Amino acid sequence: MYLSEELTSSLEDYLETIYLIISEKEAVRPKDIAKRMNVSNASVTGALKTLANKGMINYAPYDVITLTNEGRMAAMDVLRRHELLKDFLVKVLGISVEEADKAACAMEHGISVEIIDKLARFAEFIEICPRGGEDWANGKISHCDKTVSLEVCQECISSVSDKVHKNHCKQLQGGRIVKKLNDVRPGERCKVVKITSKGNLFKRITEMGLTTGTVIEVERVAPLGDPVEMKVKGYHLSLRKDEASKIEVEMI
Repeated sequence: MYLSEELTSSLEDYLETIYLIISEKEAVRPKDIAKRMNVSNASVTGALKTLANKGMINYAPYDVITLTNEGRMAAMDVLRRHELLKDFLVKVLGISVEEADKAACAMEHGISVEIIDKLARFAEFIEICPRGGEDWANGKISHCDKTVSLEVCQECISSVSDKVHKNHCKQLQGGRIVKKLNDVRPGERCKVVKITSKGNLFKRITEMGLTTGTVIEVERVAPLGDPVEMKVKGYHLSLRKDEASKIEVEMI
């Protein structure tokens, strides 16, 4: 967890809100924060002064608010916790997106990195497991025949566990964080390490300037993940979600 001992739950909420507004409209003013969080202007001013004193934001009265590098990292950490918790509640427990979002807001501030990582890996296991997804959440086992032996079931679970472990090792190999471009959040920067597509799609991607080593800044991701908008070499590009999933990147 990033600087959790220095930031209260309320301050983390302010940082997360500032980060999200910046990803949507770049310029952030106190009135934007007050409207988004449904709080008074006085409360916003007090929180901004505290965050500025902690080196999290650049703030001056009547000027736009920006995140420092430290503040940006802290905000991204809060957002990561929120999204992972929401994802777990929706995919594993079958909770509605709206309810999961509210619950994640309440849970995200007091949870450790170790717990978050274990929840994320368990959610990934459920997604990969043939008995997972909605069937797991609804208490159904539609993919396994009733006559299947316990040994066969254990073999299946072991196989899925191996896949999850390999994915985790791949992401953390050499201290790097490697993920697919469609999983990169607005405001994050990365560089291309591999393009897994072939044929016409590979040609189209490379002709757009997305080659190994190219630095990308994700600017916006549509609500349903499609399209992904980014800045590459000073100009703006858009890729569909399935196209972005064919590009592996290293976070920088």
